[in-house]
Amino acid sequence: MASLHNKKTLSAIGTVFVILLGLLMIYPVIWMILGSFKDNYQILNESTKLLPNEWNFENYSNGWKGYGKTSFSTFFLNSFFVTGLGTIGVTISSALIAYAFARVKFKGRKLLFSCMISTMMLPGQVVQIPQYVIFQKLHMTNSYVPLILPCFFGAAFFIYLMMQFMAGLPKELDEAAFMEGCSKYSIFVRIIFPLLAPALITTFIIQFYWKWDDFMGPLIYLSRPQKYTVSLAIKMFADSTSTTDYGAMFAMSTLSLIPVFLIFLFFNKYLMEGISTSGLKG
Repeated sequence: MASLHNKKTLSAIGTVFVILLGLLMIYPVIWMILGSFKDNYQILNESTKLLPNEWNFENYSNGWKGYGKTSFSTFFLNSFFVTGLGTIGVTISSALIAYAFARVKFKGRKLLFSCMISTMMLPGQVVQIPQYVIFQKLHMTNSYVPLILPCFFGAAFFIYLMMQFMAGLPKELDEAAFMEGCSKYSIFVRIIFPLLAPALITTFIIQFYWKWDDFMGPLIYLSRPQKYTVSLAIKMFADSTSTTDYGAMFAMSTLSLIPVFLIFLFFNKYLMEGISTSGLKG
């Protein structure tokens, strides 16, 4: 009886600890959301107060106007365009490359796989300068091509994730389809690709997060405000030469969280399933 009581006590303590830790982690987001209803004075001089003295809804209308005669509707459309194509490109290309490494035997496969895995150890900053030089010589800067095109050549992390998932799919499926006259391409499209759904959804969600929040890419390649994405446009609110409208900046930052939150809300089940399943296969 005492043992059962101790277990319940430890469980209650653990629950309280997790709740407090969760509140601590989400506090900056809550502060930003409530800050979107404050004026500059409250944000700068009464930062310890969580609730605003007066709810200022004008921050959203002022922020939506944007700047340079370009509203935030344009920035959101730009972000959806870049993020959507980039996410689709990474998901499909990574699946194709993973299938080639996992199911197709060809010369140099081990060497290419080693090279692919080694790229996971390279920081993204290492390839930024040579990649920029290449796109500059191709006259593709100040366009979305440098932000989208590399996504159609796969990503090492997602390739490896899908290979781990494929390792759990019986090869007898491939052999049976081959006996029925299917080519390697037909096997991938008709059998492997549909079975990859959990891994594909996981890739889609994570890549969407990364691409939506990308700041350095648009900063390096885009120079016209009409082409800015949301992440870059929000930074433009912070002007060191004039007064920064922090309320409008927080308002647009809050709106920028909505797509990410909705993706996580509706696909969280598949995200956890894809990660756990891929981690167990080997």
